[in-house]
Amino acid sequence: MIGPAIFDFAAKRAELTPDKVAFEELATGRRVTYRAFNDRAARVAQLLSDEGVREGDRVAVLCRNRIAFFEILFACAKAGAIMVPLSWRAPPAELDGLVADSTPKLLFHGAEDADAARTLNIPARIALDAPDGYDARVEAASPLKARDRWPSGDCWYLIYTSGTTGAPKGVIQTYGMAMANYVNTRQATGLRGEDVMLNFLPLFHTAGINLHTLPLFIAGGTSLIAPQFDPDEMLDLLAGKRLDLFFAVPAIYQQIALHPKFAQVDLSHVRNWGCGGAPLPDVLVETYKARGVRVCNGMGMTETGPTAFLVESERAWDKIGTVGRPQILTSVRIVDADGVDVPEGETGELLFAGPNITPGYWNKPEETARAFYEGGWLRSGDLARRDADGDYFIVGRSKDMYISGGSNVYPAEVENVLAEHPDILEAAIIGVPDERWGEAGEAYVLLRPGHAAPEESDLTQFLRARLAPYKAPKRYVFVPDFPRTAAGKVQKHKLRDFTG
Repeated sequence: MIGPAIFDFAAKRAELTPDKVAFEELATGRRVTYRAFNDRAARVAQLLSDEGVREGDRVAVLCRNRIAFFEILFACAKAGAIMVPLSWRAPPAELDGLVADSTPKLLFHGAEDADAARTLNIPARIALDAPDGYDARVEAASPLKARDRWPSGDCWYLIYTSGTTGAPKGVIQTYGMAMANYVNTRQATGLRGEDVMLNFLPLFHTAGINLHTLPLFIAGGTSLIAPQFDPDEMLDLLAGKRLDLFFAVPAIYQQIALHPKFAQVDLSHVRNWGCGGAPLPDVLVETYKARGVRVCNGMGMTETGPTAFLVESERAWDKIGTVGRPQILTSVRIVDADGVDVPEGETGELLFAGPNITPGYWNKPEETARAFYEGGWLRSGDLARRDADGDYFIVGRSKDMYISGGSNVYPAEVENVLAEHPDILEAAIIGVPDERWGEAGEAYVLLRPGHAAPEESDLTQFLRARLAPYKAPKRYVFVPDFPRTAAGKVQKHKLRDFTG
């Protein structure tokens, strides 16, 4: 554990580096120092009190990336409230379910999401962009004389899981998890107070908050806030040598690699390139390697805070495909179906333990109990193996695996090989019933821009030259895009409906 309490690190940052810029909004040009940020957060905490929000109450936020999101996050910490980021991508029915589950007392919302906000059953709301709304009320408020210690095991905010297999659950995020994630991230990236990074991943997802904006805040660095990813803006920031760290999901790395400026822009200023949220194809690693960029593959979950694995930069090219070793505050095991540790080199389910692990799911004691083995080991649902050097490889999701002709097939392995085909940008494979083999693969394929669909027989031949014949899918479906979570993961349970 990381002690019984965490000191208010917004106040500590204001004390240590008061005039350092904490955040800059690229869309508006607004910049805020740590001193000004802490003052604003304390005023927002008073605003919460004025609205009747008490310790333990939930405060919902529905907006695109902006500095105000983090002001509200820290105001909740100062007041002892629990923040609930809502997904602006979610349909009304899903938002209704999240609100019913978390029962917020107050909602902050942006102008882009005003229509959705009006439909939600939340007693009070504050518009972030209205002339007489958020800014006016914050400026009029006095800083709350807030608590200066935050119990490490208390819930700070809820992140609703993105739902690759079903309905979202509210994952409890504690103050101790935030500090453990900072330690793990700093260990993996060499994070430092002089660093600047770009924040564009959605803030209702753990990556938008924690990879690596919150750790960078604790370190005293600067986050550039963008409402969404813009490849032109990204390439301009790289050309201007403004970024020291970068973290993205594989789909974003694909967009950058396909950009016309990718081959010309100097990429050397970025010290650490991190990737997670979904499997990173080997061919994409090689694309960046050709530009001298070491993309550090990683793995974590909303439930792990999230940083659990992230390859060190100097080892990123040693074994392409590995997620490295568990970071310093994370323990892992690989077990079989009976919970027994498997021998080195064999595949099993990955388990996690440590101060970065969630205590469970909001209002779901039964699901929480099912998520943990005895001794507090979190079941990830991911299949992994460890080699003789102690490096870990993610084989795939246990629910994705299917059995064809009596043999286990791990779709991630086949998807990775398909991505090496010159016409294919990305593939997603599911197992479907088959009269002869019991189950067979069905591959959904996204083509590279401007490329024509190859013959299915050519794809089968391509795979059989590289993998065992039974691993080749029986059917191929060419699609214009995939249904994805905020982390860029393909929602495989939606593939058939999504493609019609």
